[in-house]
Amino acid sequence: MKAALETHLEDLRRRAAAAPRIEDCFAAEPERLTRMTLEAGGLRADFSKQKLDLATWQALGRLADDAGLAAARTAMFSGEVINRTEQRPVLHVALRKPELAPNPAEVTDVLAQVERLVEAVHTGLRRGAHEAAFTDVVNIGIGGSHLGPQLACDALRDHATGLHAHFLANVDANEFKRVVEPLNPATTLFVIASKSFTTVETRLNATSARVWLTAKLGSDDAVARHFLAVTSKPERAIDFGLDASCIFPMWDWVGGRYSMWSAIGLPIALAGGMDVFRRLLDGAASMDAHFEAAETGVNLPVMLAMLGIWNTNFLGAESYAMVPYDDRLAYLPDYLQQLEMESNGKRVGLDNALLDHHSAPVTWGGLGTNAQHAFFQLLHQGTRLIPVDFVLALDHGDAYREHQDMLVANCLAQAAALMRGRRFESSASGDTGVDLARHRESPGDRPSTLLMMDKLTPETLGALIALYEHKTFVQSVVWNINAFDQWGVELGKVLAEDILQ
Repeated sequence: MKAALETHLEDLRRRAAAAPRIEDCFAAEPERLTRMTLEAGGLRADFSKQKLDLATWQALGRLADDAGLAAARTAMFSGEVINRTEQRPVLHVALRKPELAPNPAEVTDVLAQVERLVEAVHTGLRRGAHEAAFTDVVNIGIGGSHLGPQLACDALRDHATGLHAHFLANVDANEFKRVVEPLNPATTLFVIASKSFTTVETRLNATSARVWLTAKLGSDDAVARHFLAVTSKPERAIDFGLDASCIFPMWDWVGGRYSMWSAIGLPIALAGGMDVFRRLLDGAASMDAHFEAAETGVNLPVMLAMLGIWNTNFLGAESYAMVPYDDRLAYLPDYLQQLEMESNGKRVGLDNALLDHHSAPVTWGGLGTNAQHAFFQLLHQGTRLIPVDFVLALDHGDAYREHQDMLVANCLAQAAALMRGRRFESSASGDTGVDLARHRESPGDRPSTLLMMDKLTPETLGALIALYEHKTFVQSVVWNINAFDQWGVELGKVLAEDILQ
């Protein structure tokens, strides 16, 4: 396999050196838009504005095949130990399809436990220490125990049940004051989300929340009524003062940044309802089924991943921008920063050797149209090649139609502008010495992907998140790294503890 890989790598290097302008590819390939548009899970991905021809597209598919993607994918779905540094299987897909789990009954039982809790809170059967119904839920977690639920709750705000979700992650006391102190303690429910229940930021925030609650309500007994925990270490939650019935289990085969589909998704179910949470799982499951079954060249997660590798390892892009044209997806860039850079920000391969190639590019971004008046100047006229992923929901209902029309038009126009650029005839500089035409030019030939959905629903959101999960996995296979550990997170925390002491 190594020889085949080297052959393809050399072929791709030659192709990168001679890559034509994107516009020229359209002229040479009448079927380009059709061949480079893929669909799955209610999502439609237009890759036609990437900087490659159809022959290179096919060569990238062969690179994925020769890197052993099919075997690695089968190993993941079958529960083999693919997180080799921690000796664990990686089965977040089993949270969407329980029969894949080592013990399927455990997954369905926890989902049923979540449903009972959600129903009890929504019907008023479960109340606070002063017998008041809950109006707010505060998720206390960080990283994977925070970013996924926050993204989903904000994205699905149109499905809100009346229970308001808040998120406390930063150890900065100013965030605690902003999030917690304005709330009514008698009607506030806290969820401590920590796989190990030892994450220092989460433990400190949880302790401060407990002190705040008991001081306001005047009793330590209030903790058992107002606190829930999601953890793989229930004994630590019990030591914290929680009742065993208020603890929701996790498993070692679910990584933190892949865990929003587990009981870590409690805030999603509480804020949006259990039906919304199940629909979110169904949407992710539909992308899983596509990823597992589709052939390489028409496999949406695979080709999204391979185009990222093309841009990073062959065209020299050091970062890529995520620009959702939907206010409900404002947290998507933040979520993907952790998913991609914590997963694939590695320098040592599975063969224990230092990589001789780059792994994860820097992921960053912001909301359109705001970003057009911020960093888009760099995208259009800067010296760096920065690919862009645009995400767009075409229909937002009948309300504010003029706003939606302008939003869609701007998204499509930016993708076209990045590809086409703009040229002016040089003009006389006159007394100023300025060639204004050169300053106004945009070179174009800047690659982008357009991810569209008819509407943003729980199903399409689930499919979108699962798409990027699988993209991250595919890239780790080709880069020959482990996407499921995060040893680089630890050193700073160790030093911080020394300084604190």
